[in-house]
Amino acid sequence: MHIELRHLRTVKAIHEAGGLARAADRLNITQSALSHQIKGLEDQTGIELFVRRSKPLRLSAAGERFLRAAERVLPEIAALEEEFEGLRDGSAGRLHIAIECHACFDWLLPVLEQFRRAWGDVDVDIRPGLAFTALDALDKEQVDLVISSDPEDVPGITFTPLFDYSPVFVAAAGHPLADKPFVEPEDFRGETLLTYPVDRSRLDVFTMLLEPAGVEPGAVRRVELTEMILLLVASGRGVAVLPDWVLREVKYHSDYITRPITATGLTRRMFAAMREGDLEKPYMAHVVRLARTEAVKLQRA
Repeated sequence: MHIELRHLRTVKAIHEAGGLARAADRLNITQSALSHQIKGLEDQTGIELFVRRSKPLRLSAAGERFLRAAERVLPEIAALEEEFEGLRDGSAGRLHIAIECHACFDWLLPVLEQFRRAWGDVDVDIRPGLAFTALDALDKEQVDLVISSDPEDVPGITFTPLFDYSPVFVAAAGHPLADKPFVEPEDFRGETLLTYPVDRSRLDVFTMLLEPAGVEPGAVRRVELTEMILLLVASGRGVAVLPDWVLREVKYHSDYITRPITATGLTRRMFAAMREGDLEKPYMAHVVRLARTEAVKLQRA
């Protein structure tokens, strides 16, 4: 038996219209073509779908079951068609994000809140479990956007600049390094360095400062949350190097001191990595604009 969507629509239209003539007008076909379609369907099933002796035309018991299937399936098909239309015109889609930046939640969540209001039909999610195989996940279409400060030459992937930021040293207000205008690699010898629980190859303090100078801190303590890192810093349990947007409020707090890294400071750039085929989607362009705007707001705060 081969049932098509037109068969479901036909039975539903006849039931709602109460007769072949009105149903034919609704379906924009001739009454003869409609009768032929019903006969062909009944020949396939071997069961009469309508009680023809009744006026108006009434569904048989088998026809009632067919109608229930039509009422279940047709709305799902209509919703799917609407979803595909949204995908074609760029008003709907998916935005699953992987983050190669442990501190990025501080500015990304406000971005996504604004994005949600503008793009309610786009499915948004953050996939932290993919953070360190993020580009592979992007290439395999498991995620749609990767936030990273480490651009790579990957075929089919484009890295769009978002904003520049500065890694900044933070310590307790009474720390001996408070007397210095800036910190240098040698200042970390003997210090307990508080970092996020990621490989040191993804930590600016190691890649840009300590490893080039051949310096190791006295100890490294890994801490999951930014708030806990700052609490430990204020308690004199260690020092940290964090992005400037994380320290926007701390720099005015009497429990802390913040200092540039080296006399000239350090600068890094954050990127949005996307598949080349997604660059023209309107909502992808919008989330990039929001990310840039929010970052500037945080850095100016």
